[in-house]
Formats: sequence, structure tokens, C-alpha cells
Amino acid sequence: MYDLIIIGLGAMGSATAYHAARQGHTVLGLDTYERNHSNGSSHGRSRIIRESYAEGPQYVQLVQRAFALWRQLERETGRPLLTMTGGLYIGLPDSRIVSGVLRSAAVHGLPCDYLTPAAAALRFPGFRLPAHMVAVYEAQGGILDAEACVGAHLDVAAQHGAELHYNEPVVQWTIDGAGIRVETAKESYVGARLVIAAGAWTGAVLADLALPLTVSRRWNAYFEPTRPDFNVGRCPFYLLEVPEGTYYGLPSLPGQGLKTGRHDSGEVSTPQTIRHRVDPLEIDALRAVLDQYLPGAAGTLKATTTCIYTMTPDEDFLIDRHPRYPQVTYVSACSGHGFKFSAAVGEALARMALAGVTSPLVRSFSAARFGIPAA
Repeated sequence: MYDLIIIGLGAMGSATAYHAARQGHTVLGLDTYERNHSNGSSHGRSRIIRESYAEGPQYVQLVQRAFALWRQLERETGRPLLTMTGGLYIGLPDSRIVSGVLRSAAVHGLPCDYLTPAAAALRFPGFRLPAHMVAVYEAQGGILDAEACVGAHLDVAAQHGAELHYNEPVVQWTIDGAGIRVETAKESYVGARLVIAAGAWTGAVLADLALPLTVSRRWNAYFEPTRPDFNVGRCPFYLLEVPEGTYYGLPSLPGQGLKTGRHDSGEVSTPQTIRHRVDPLEIDALRAVLDQYLPGAAGTLKATTTCIYTMTPDEDFLIDRHPRYPQVTYVSACSGHGFKFSAAVGEALARMALAGVTSPLVRSFSAARFGIPAA
């Protein structure tokens, strides 16, 4: 009998295992694939972390808690996980990104610099903005080493006794008295509590709830810039809302190059059928945007990757208990912007599952907003 069984060991599942195991609970973590697999949403070296959150002020305190926990994890493991770069948010003055960042900053009293195109180019010479656009800069932002973060959570969880099983697909879970039973392709396990952190597979694992989830494919390109203005230490990450779409990018890291991708467009897929090949036209579209707004950023193409977004209709998270089975807690639909929060969401999930207490930091992400009854 485990205190807690976790389905999925990506960003959210690994963080939940870390917090639960450190508190002395017996933990079993299960994942369909090998450690550091690239079939989901947690692979690769880099994810953005940012404080003045354009998606809504309700995220700010959660990301502040995540910042503190990432630093704690660095001290605990001796591994560098977070590199501060600052962030640049670019768009029309009334764009969702610019207005959203300013709203969150105003609500929480966060420092930000409002920049004209000329001021932005003076501070960050790699950026070339049209005269009708603006930029907002905040220093409290940076890059998380995604695979290192997940690995650190998993390693500390194992050090505290968590059993972590890879390449062990879950076949089904059922209620077993006051607890739960999880059957995999290899074995059957019994636990007091269950956390489902299955990412794009959540809709299938929780099919009885008919959660409003859409799974879609996204792609990234990595370029070697032709100018040093785009190197880490000189260039911030950026979010860019322009007529071509909504894009993001991270400064050039040694061995990786400058990473860029489009946030607002992707083909609907399933975890099983996602197309992993990136087409030349998709690369060309990313290069064209860089050439327009960050000339010199898109030099030689170094690599491409794909990942999965699991979206809700409002693009906010789902974190809740099963309405009929309070021993089951789930997280999903991180909507393409969830990784940065995982240290804090894992803490909240462990508390929700094991102590029955919902943190005020995640209360707004209940499924009740979609008409799914509360637990």
C-alpha cells in the first residue's frame, strides 16, 4: 500500500513525487516511456520562466513560489537549473501580451520598463521593432533547463524512497475501497491516493470526466545567430505578438543556439499520432519572423523539435479532484505555458492529494468553471 501513486513523471508528476517523498510519504511513480523521453511536453533544455504574467494576475504568486522552489532545488542538488536573462514583451500597446504584462505588474507592484522601439533597440541591439509597436522589459525572468529540472525532482524523490518505474504503461485505475488500484502492463498496485499528471494522455486516463481538452502539435527551430547580440547574457527571452502570429524565443545557448517557436498555431493531434517531422515551410515561417524583427538571429539551422500542447478552452490550467473519488487528484491542460510553474504545482498537488487541502495558489484552476461538479 503506497501513500501516493502518480501516473506520469514529466514536469508535474516529477515535482509531485519530489514533494511527497521529501515529506516522508511512500510514493510510486509510473511512466509509459523511458526517462527524458521526447513524446510529451517536458523534454529539451530550455523553458521560459517569467513573473509579470500576461495570461493573468492570478499566476503571479504561483510563479513567485515556483522561483523560490527552483532555487531551493538548485541548492539541494548543487545543479544549475535557472539562468536569469530578463524578458522582453513586444506588441501593439493594446495587445494581449503588452496589456496583460502591465496589468499583472500593476496588480502585484512589479517593476517593468516601458520601451519605445528606439529605446528597445538601444538596450537590446538585436531587436528591430516597427514604429507603432512597443516593448515591456522585466528583469525577473529567465530560462529553466527543463530536463535538468525534471531529473533533479526525480533524483531527490528517489533519494527519499520514491519508486519510479519507467516503460510501464498504465492500463487502468479503479477504486479499491477507500483507496485506488492501478494496473499496468506489468503489475497491479494499491495506493491510498492517486495523482494523474499524464499530460496529453489525461483525456484518456480520465475519460469518464469528458474534460474539455484539445491536444495539438507545436514545433521549434534552433538557429545559430550571425551576431553576438543574441547570445545568453546579452539578449533576453522574448514574447512577440505581431500580425504574423504570437511567437516566443530564447537567447542563444552554447551548443543549442537560439530557440524560437510559434505559440498560437498548431495542428490538432493525439499523443499517438503527432507528426514529429518539422517541414521546411514551418522552418521558413519562423525564419521570416526572426528576419523581420530580430535580423541576424536566424543564421544556420542547428536542429528542430516538436512538442505537445494540451489546451483548455480558456488556456488556463486544470487542477482538481475527481468529483466522485476524492482520493484522485489530477493536473492537465497546462496549455503550453505550464512548465515554469511545475515546482509549485507539484507542491500544491502533493498537499491536495495527501492532506486534502487546496492551495489558494491553484484554486482558480478548478474544473468547476467548465461545469464539472466539484469533489
